[in-house]
Amino acid sequence: MRANPALEIGTGLFVLLGFAALLFLTTQLPASGIRLGAAKAGYHVTAEFDDIGDLKVGSQITMSGVRIGEVSSIRYDSKIYKAVVGLRIDPQYKQIPDDSFASIQTQGLLGGKYIGISPGGSDQYLKDGSTIDQTQSAIVLENIINKFFANYSSKGSGDSGSSGGSNTMSKDMSPQSNDNQKNQNGNNQPRH
Repeated sequence: MRANPALEIGTGLFVLLGFAALLFLTTQLPASGIRLGAAKAGYHVTAEFDDIGDLKVGSQITMSGVRIGEVSSIRYDSKIYKAVVGLRIDPQYKQIPDDSFASIQTQGLLGGKYIGISPGGSDQYLKDGSTIDQTQSAIVLENIINKFFANYSSKGSGDSGSSGGSNTMSKDMSPQSNDNQKNQNGNNQPRH
């Protein structure tokens, strides 16, 4: 077979275009670590979580569905055994009550994680260096599925053992089989 030069060039250009698109997309991901542009203004607060799931640096922070900032850092504190998440909040959102509630939420069923802030009722506001004390960790879908199957299997094994023993009677214990045994025993006795 003879190679077609136009087909080879087209295939090569298609592969190069694919690599260029892949490179562009990886630089746009929040967790890529590649920052395009200068550091953004705002103030920084922290929140501590037991489990952050797959929350990443660059994930958005929202209030009432409106983006108000992004996750600036994530680290593990071995003294309190929790993940400490740094939040950069845009400067125009300076009146967030300091008793607000931060929770890690999921975009859609299998989407990425982000932090949702529900406002509190305090007259004091978050400022640079504040900590959000009230938090809710991420709901990890795999943990929920594992718990469901663990509960289902433990209930299934408990039900089959109890129902199997109580519903089945041996032939020797049933009233009808006892009558049959008497008749058989009476018929099998030698006659005098």
